[in-house]
Amino acid sequence: MREDTCSFCGRNRKNVKLLIAGTDGFICDECALRASEIVSEEIDIQNKMKVSELKIKKPDEIKNYLDQYVIGQEEAKKYLSVAVYNHYKRLMQPKSKDEVEIEKSNIILVGETGTGKTLLARTIARLLDVPFTIVDATVLTEAGYVGEDIESILTRLLQVADYNVNAAERGIVFIDEIDKIARKGDNPSITRDVSGEGVQQGLLKLLEGSIVNVPPQGGRKHPEQKMIPVNTANILFICGGAFDGIKNKIAQRLNSRTVGYNSAKEKDAIDFNNLLQYVAPQDLKAFGLIPEIIGRLPILTYLQPLDRDALRRILLEPKNSLIKQYTKLFALDGVELTVDDDVIDFIVDKAIEFKIGARGLRAICETIMMDKMYEMPSTDQKTLEITLDYAKERLSHVSSARLRQG
Repeated sequence: MREDTCSFCGRNRKNVKLLIAGTDGFICDECALRASEIVSEEIDIQNKMKVSELKIKKPDEIKNYLDQYVIGQEEAKKYLSVAVYNHYKRLMQPKSKDEVEIEKSNIILVGETGTGKTLLARTIARLLDVPFTIVDATVLTEAGYVGEDIESILTRLLQVADYNVNAAERGIVFIDEIDKIARKGDNPSITRDVSGEGVQQGLLKLLEGSIVNVPPQGGRKHPEQKMIPVNTANILFICGGAFDGIKNKIAQRLNSRTVGYNSAKEKDAIDFNNLLQYVAPQDLKAFGLIPEIIGRLPILTYLQPLDRDALRRILLEPKNSLIKQYTKLFALDGVELTVDDDVIDFIVDKAIEFKIGARGLRAICETIMMDKMYEMPSTDQKTLEITLDYAKERLSHVSSARLRQG
């Protein structure tokens, strides 16, 4: 009788801990472990090759892609496209002997809630096919205090990259609500500001580019875990915030300049309905961002407030517009959805009335569609028309506060 042996090393069952049977042979536990290590190394090599083969999109290609998903915001899209192009061109540059080192171009977006800051960042990450994560700055605190540590930002990026450090080191991090960590005034705090100025100080090492030891499970609650060193020099940081009240800072600065013979002419040239277009680094400093963090966010741009026409286009035109999404949702149940034009106008009017921006369009649509999405899968009805009377009836008992939360 033939004795069972490992097809790789030739040892028999007595000389190994475990012999795993296959269709035409055996493999022992030690050979299986070595094979697993070889596979892991090969996958890492392939991942590194994939990162190194990153294709750089030109600024006009990036903007054209953004145009398909984001309505308006031409200025912000142009700034973002150039910044992202320069960033990844910097990563791909061969090592030169001229000692000219191109610095990283982190970005800060200033715009009212619901104008598309997060959508812009997410769309760019999808185009480039790089690891991307969104972090809410409001939960960050200094190490040792209740809340999330600064390093948790990189933990999330590593998780998105399946702990491939090489891929994560070329990813994009969007820090939302950056304005919520502003200190309470232009002057340094004399007391401990653990969720404001303290967080800004902690972010400096991430933004400027340094090697940070990242806990893979997040936080410092597992002291036994092995830290993962991550170099942030090639991670692009995009920060966004509504900066509620910064318009007053901008207005004060603009008014202080309009003094003298040309004051009336200069004042007439200022569009006081859209003061965000005049935002400058000194306004961010007056709002409460420390000068060091402003210096590490060299590209500053703004997002236009959305008018009625822009909100209507957002509902209908993008590739993944809300109306197209609901049409597809119902189509999956074999139901053909039609939404009257006056319903579209009604939804836009409500979004403007409640001052909830583009984000609020989804909450309004959900409120209108909810009952039908509940009922239609259980009926034999194959067509559904949303009329103005039905939309008004569904929204008649809904408060603006509830829509804002949605």
